[in-house]
Amino acid sequence: MAPVIFGLPFSEFTWSKFGNANMWNKVYHLRRTKFIVYQLAMIFCVVSESLGTDALSRYVSQQKYIQSHGAPANEYNNDYVGVASYNIFAGIYVATIFGGAFFFDLIWPERHEDHGVRLGWKLSAIAGIFIHLASCIAMTVIVATHSAYVTGVSTAEGNRLVTENGKIVLDYKHSARIVTSVVFGWIGWIFVIASTVILVVGKNHDEKMGPWSTHVREAKKNNIDVESNFVNGQPSEKPLTNPLTGEQPETLAPNHPQPAHIHEPIRTQEPAMEMQSNHHSFDSSAPAVNPAHV
Repeated sequence: MAPVIFGLPFSEFTWSKFGNANMWNKVYHLRRTKFIVYQLAMIFCVVSESLGTDALSRYVSQQKYIQSHGAPANEYNNDYVGVASYNIFAGIYVATIFGGAFFFDLIWPERHEDHGVRLGWKLSAIAGIFIHLASCIAMTVIVATHSAYVTGVSTAEGNRLVTENGKIVLDYKHSARIVTSVVFGWIGWIFVIASTVILVVGKNHDEKMGPWSTHVREAKKNNIDVESNFVNGQPSEKPLTNPLTGEQPETLAPNHPQPAHIHEPIRTQEPAMEMQSNHHSFDSSAPAVNPAHV
């Protein structure tokens, strides 16, 4: 038997939950909007983080090369390495919050959450706005106004070592990777704001109305089998695949009363000998004949 951890039954963790019928249905409130916007926030923030990390790695590698081939030369790039490291944290934070929200809403959309848990989700999402905003501002300022430089040797010798290594340019704003990282960071921040609004609105709706969409709540009031009798928000008399489990339900009972079946009395055929009897009338009320008097 599958375990239940923190009230979440792992028996509901099935591959069918990742299918289109479950992920993109309209059974739950804001389901499609959540999954689209959450993923966009994660994608842009993680791409920004990845490009920044690649540039950071190139600067560290170039610094080691200069130190080993041009001592006492050294490359100063601490400003970018520091802000790129913070950008990594911001990207991981956004991916953790909205990736977690995506995962839990996909696998356990009807889970019970206390008020404190819902408040924690909201505050964490709101904090993500400011965490990623700080990263975007710092990246923009440093990339636009700062650059790395070589110390310990002349400028010409420093430029020769940088060109010889060929990992990345010293001026941050002339690196396509770094500029693209900044641009994707700002786009990701916009979707972080949108994701936070959707998450807060969704949690408020779940706390007051439950996780179901409006048309599904109305259907449940009318005793309609929502999971198997709804597709694209429209009722259907034909049984459909259950979007929650992926199983094929049994035939649905109609929502209107069925006419009563009328059973006609069964007529039995009289024996042939009785049909061939005489046609004299017989009075059933007459007294019985005593055989002794015959």
